[in-house]
Amino acid sequence: MSGALILDSEGLSKAVQRDREVHEWLTAARDADLPVITSAASLVEVIHPRINDTALKWTLSRLRIEPVTQALAQSAAGLLRATGLHGHKYAMLCATALAQPGRITILTSDVEDVTRLTADYPRVTAEKA
Repeated sequence: MSGALILDSEGLSKAVQRDREVHEWLTAARDADLPVITSAASLVEVIHPRINDTALKWTLSRLRIEPVTQALAQSAAGLLRATGLHGHKYAMLCATALAQPGRITILTSDVEDVTRLTADYPRVTAEKA
């Protein structure tokens, strides 16, 4: 793993819950001195009344949260156009991933859709969160 580790909302939720497999990914990224990133858009899916707020704050303090910008939104729209998808929830996450340098691993609940959105970018790998 090199470049960055990107978490979708499921990966982030599992990180907050201290899921063993996601924790192993986070440890490997930290040991390799790789940033762990999520999109600010993913927070919308993760934050809800039943979430452990303390665990969420601690987890977020260890991640880099990338903002949703016009440039990223246009990049996400380009990914959707290229794949024939519309309004897809992973487009912003994939655009965020593609804005990072180097090889990227995306931990996601939907490997198939993320792989479809990033098929033209061999430096991106999707793994099950």
